[in-house]
Amino acid sequence: MTATLICGAMAITAACGQSNSQNDTPAAPAVQSTELIRTSQSWDGVELPDYLQGRPELVAVKYEFPAGQKLGWHHHPVMNYGILVQGELTIIGLDGKEKTVHEGEAVVEMVNTIHHGENRGTKPVILYMFYLSQEDLPLAVQHPEIPLD
Repeated sequence: MTATLICGAMAITAACGQSNSQNDTPAAPAVQSTELIRTSQSWDGVELPDYLQGRPELVAVKYEFPAGQKLGWHHHPVMNYGILVQGELTIIGLDGKEKTVHEGEAVVEMVNTIHHGENRGTKPVILYMFYLSQEDLPLAVQHPEIPLD
């Protein structure tokens, strides 16, 4: 009973941001989490495919796109999503549908649908992408036969 009361008093003291009498250091701030996205659709509203069968390979990639840079037409054979940490990236589908992703936003990419990206802004884009793949599968398949504007 005494241990419970002591622990409870220490917890109340720490929660109020007061010093811990054992080492006179302030309590550490609590960990915070913010869910950025939860969806089963890509940015264009299309349902994501079922998971691949077999052993997964998770891949994380950091992309940096200079201002004015255009990526070629491509498609992703695997599901992927990312967080844009700097700049703005516009993604354009072959059908002309567009989505501009802003700093701090999450995006779920199209799967097996041809698209490309453009940095129409004035500063470099930094984008972290996470792929749910399998060994020997490409993350993207390029389509150089389709000209950019």
